[in-house]
Amino acid sequence: MTIKIAQLSCGTEYSSVQYEIEKAARSVGAKIVYPDVSAADIDEAVRRFGFTPRSPQLKLMIARAAALADEKYDADAVFITTCFRCAEAALIRNELRRFIQENTRLPVVTYSFTERLKASQLLTRMEALVTIVSRKELLARERQTGITVGLDSGSSTTKAVVMENNKIIGKDWTPSGDVIQSATQVLNNALEMAGIEMKQVEAIGTTGYGRFTLGEHFGAKLVQEELTVNSKGAVWLADRQRGEATIIDIGGMDNKAITVRDGVPDNFTMGGICAGASGRFLEMTARRLKIDVTELGALADKGNWRNAKMNSYCSVFGIQDLVTTLGEGKSFEDVAAAACHSVAEQVYEQQLQEIDVRHPIIEVGGTSLISGLVTQVGEVLGERPIVPPDSQYIGAVGGALLSSGFL
Repeated sequence: MTIKIAQLSCGTEYSSVQYEIEKAARSVGAKIVYPDVSAADIDEAVRRFGFTPRSPQLKLMIARAAALADEKYDADAVFITTCFRCAEAALIRNELRRFIQENTRLPVVTYSFTERLKASQLLTRMEALVTIVSRKELLARERQTGITVGLDSGSSTTKAVVMENNKIIGKDWTPSGDVIQSATQVLNNALEMAGIEMKQVEAIGTTGYGRFTLGEHFGAKLVQEELTVNSKGAVWLADRQRGEATIIDIGGMDNKAITVRDGVPDNFTMGGICAGASGRFLEMTARRLKIDVTELGALADKGNWRNAKMNSYCSVFGIQDLVTTLGEGKSFEDVAAAACHSVAEQVYEQQLQEIDVRHPIIEVGGTSLISGLVTQVGEVLGERPIVPPDSQYIGAVGGALLSSGFL
């Protein structure tokens, strides 16, 4: 069965963007479709929506969303996209996402595109939509069975987890280098910790940037994008597989914000305008302060970000702020706190505006070990996030958990 992804968009046909969207969908076995509407449907939908945009294409987006909500058109998932330059489109994009979620059970993702969009930037999003539709029963499973391994080949670190009968019995991580060598190293160490030989492993799941390479090399039964795998690992580690939650994963290169219901994602956003809103900026800050990034969190917790305000919207300008602030004689503690607060603030402004934040909030990934960042995320959101044990292993845990569904 071909998964039908309904596209609600404005401006994609004016460049090569539309071609890239359809290419990304085809690469994961999906098809982009467009809900049929009439001129009368458009007028009625805009009146019902309560806001009349100037752009005819934005009006068309509203009418197509109404067709989905009224079940006049059949689709499996929704992809909402507009140009990042248009403020009116950003407003419509976010409100339509909320409208779709309130009136349907369709998984939805929003995206603001640039003129230089590539299919690779869309692949994870399209793959996640297809996974949510086609593997909902797998994503809903709450227990791991047998002996399975999860491998997470991330941009900054590579992780391995060995699980047996719903327990973690071995784990290891290393900075990412050669994809296969890094994974082999952590896998061997995790197996040794677990007291398990490779021949006893019943299934392997791979995720992250190197998932396809590792999947082929190790003969993995599950090769899956990180949005669905990470969300599964996060709710399992936090023991929040029932009910609703929001997952925040501030990564080394990009960030993810995912809402889940009973363990299954239904809305997500990823990326960021610049590395200034990611863990990479915190690494750059730690290097400038001449400390290890593992020391940054405790240092930040001793400082006050208000004494050294910083804006890391762009990593280049963020470092300029950092140098200027240090030149003014601000304390390392205040600078560390300001850096953490800046990242938290940018995640709120860039990612969390694209979803409806649900409670509890679960913060995961390697940066969740930086206590000062967790503190600042809590301050920005007004609620301290849950950081579960082994929070940096979410991808590997999710891979091990989901791969057991193929036994």
